[in-house]
Amino acid sequence: MKPLALIVAMSTNRVIGQQGNLPWHHAEDLQHFKRTTTGHAVIMGRKTADSLKHRPLPKRRNLVVTRQSDLLIPGFEIFTNLDTAIAAARNDDAQPFIIGGGELYTLALPQITTMYLTIVASEVTGDAFFPTFNEDEWQEREQRVSGPLTFRTLDRITAGN
Repeated sequence: MKPLALIVAMSTNRVIGQQGNLPWHHAEDLQHFKRTTTGHAVIMGRKTADSLKHRPLPKRRNLVVTRQSDLLIPGFEIFTNLDTAIAAARNDDAQPFIIGGGELYTLALPQITTMYLTIVASEVTGDAFFPTFNEDEWQEREQRVSGPLTFRTLDRITAGN
């Protein structure tokens, strides 16, 4: 499998969003996201682009996957197909990142080789969720706990791993 990363922050009940916003604010998680994704292509769904108020993330190539073929957002590349967006991102990034939302995570998960998971130690109400996945298919490379946050890096177990 070619490298494809995913980064997400989710609550213990798998919530990743509420009405287009993160249901928490943890500066350390935002710094982790910035540090991990800077210099990479980031692939997101249209609702995630909306949550950024259509401001591209600096020092990253911003790609949006949407069903709206006529959508134009300055600073963002628009794609109607996830695989096409991934292929475009790989033109200049060996390991692009899927950054949300829930639908895109579900679509991309079978192709993901590395997951950067931040677990927020609380149960919150939300309307967007991270999909369930089989932990047996993943090997934890790193884990760090900082207050209510657990930062995990998981690598997909492949034949020969």
